Amino acid sequence: MEINLQKEEFSYAYIRAVATVASCVCQRTTPPLDGLGIDLILTGLKSPPQENFPILYVQVKCTSREVINDDVVRFPLSVKNYNELRVINCYPPIILIVVVVPEKVEEWLQQSEASLCLQRCGYWLSLAGADVTTNQDNITVSIPRKNLFTPKVLEVIMQKILQGDML
Repeated sequence: MEINLQKEEFSYAYIRAVATVASCVCQRTTPPLDGLGIDLILTGLKSPPQENFPILYVQVKCTSREVINDDVVRFPLSVKNYNELRVINCYPPIILIVVVVPEKVEEWLQQSEASLCLQRCGYWLSLAGADVTTNQDNITVSIPRKNLFTPKVLEVIMQKILQGDML
């Protein structure tokens, strides 16, 4: 399997695992949504029955490059993807999740009878309302390291969506 496809599949597995623990359904998109920069759709199932189910669009990236600096993850994003993510009044809202993995594929996962450990983690960022860029090809986005994509964080994001809050 080609390395970029392995990264894509691994990042989807990571996000699906987080979503499952947070009582969310994770679906891969098909054309034309994937052409609009939407890779996954997360639907929250934890809300009370009388409420709507929150929906979140996700653009996924995976890297084995050294992108973690002090308190931020600096990730080069294509201008096309950046512009897809900076839409202000997008509903459902869309976030970027960057999954960071070790360089060697055989280090991505460790397993024993007691545990299954996916190496490294994902960081999320909402670029809604971000500044217009004059860059032609790429723009480096800075994701705070505190923006770890975890089940608890996903639950908070889904609650904000239900309340109509910005992410």
